[in-house]
Amino acid sequence: MPDRILLKPGKLDAEEFAVMKTHVVHGLDIVGSSEWLADGADVVGGHHEKFDGSGYPAGLKGEAIPIAARIFAVADVFDALTSRRPYKEPMSFVAAMDILHAGAGNHFDPAVLTRFTMIAAGLHDRLVELGDDGVQDELRRLVIRYFKLA
Repeated sequence: MPDRILLKPGKLDAEEFAVMKTHVVHGLDIVGSSEWLADGADVVGGHHEKFDGSGYPAGLKGEAIPIAARIFAVADVFDALTSRRPYKEPMSFVAAMDILHAGAGNHFDPAVLTRFTMIAAGLHDRLVELGDDGVQDELRRLVIRYFKLA
């Protein structure tokens, strides 16, 4: 995606949003080209579907959206809201959770959101405590552990 879209401080216009939506297809091309990434196709292809069927790229609804994609959708939006980005400051935990709860049943699977709510505060507190460098170190450690890269 071009930086002019990724780093835009305001709302994307219709043309920019159309370009942004192509990241799903590009992601599916990437995971489809490598056998070891194949398990990621459900998340990559479905993380912008919405529980009410108004998402993209396929307009899947409810449980037709793979469970991994429904879980990732909640985590992805939470991360986007609570993380510092070049174009915005992080939102508070409470404000982010209010937005997620407002999307229950339309954007998000209510059952997934209920489960996320049970663990979100503890995870958020831990990541804030680690700070940016600590989170990067933790991610590096997990990648090495689960992908045996060391």
